[in-house]
Order: sequence, then C-alpha cells, then structure tokens
Amino acid sequence: MKLKLDENLSRHLKGTLSLLRHDVATTAEAGLLSRTDTEVAAAAKSEDRLLLTLDVEFGNLTQYPPGSHPGIILFRPRSLGPLAVNKFIEDFFLHSTVDSLTGCDVVVDPGRARVRWAEQSAAKGQE
Repeated sequence: MKLKLDENLSRHLKGTLSLLRHDVATTAEAGLLSRTDTEVAAAAKSEDRLLLTLDVEFGNLTQYPPGSHPGIILFRPRSLGPLAVNKFIEDFFLHSTVDSLTGCDVVVDPGRARVRWAEQSAAKGQE
C-alpha cells in the first residue's frame, strides 16, 4: 500500500512501515513542511497515497469526504510522545487490514477504529 506520513509523525515510521511491505513517502521528502492541510491532502491524492496523520483537521468529513481521496487515517493515541505514537501506529498496521481502507476516513483511538466508507457518506446524503 502507498502511504504518506504527515509532518507530525516521526520519520522513523517510514522504515518500520516499509518493513511491513508498504511504499512510504513523507511530507518532508516532498517539500511540504509547514504547508496547509489542503496542500498536503492534494499531494497525497496526486500520488495516490493513503495519508497518515495526527492532525484532527483531517477528520473533517465535509472537507475530506470518504471517496474523494485515497484514504486518511487519523491516529488519536493516549500519549503524543514519539515512541508511544510510533508503537500505536505500528500496532495498528500489524493488527489491521489496511488495504481495505482505501478511500475511507478512519479515526484510530486506543481500542477501536472508526471507519467512514464512501458508501456511508453517499447514503447519508440521500436521507
């Protein structure tokens, strides 16, 4: 799976996720440090990469509706220390079928992941 690490995630995650057979790029490598969320999202979309982030703004379903992008995973760990965040994300990737989350908006909290599928978003608009 092609992944994009937002600037708020450790660059060390790239090696860990690459070992799990993912194609990982970072916002730093793309020259996107301190750029707007819109620019980061557009870059991930143009590269067809699922965006991994801690930035709650990416949880805005109005701005980033499911199906309008390759996928966004918003991680909400208990601790924001770099080692704790890395472990939280690594555990998620070890115990989840990430390939099934293409095009989805996902919020990962300790003990659960909330997934908004493109079909759910479309169905809600028809109610």
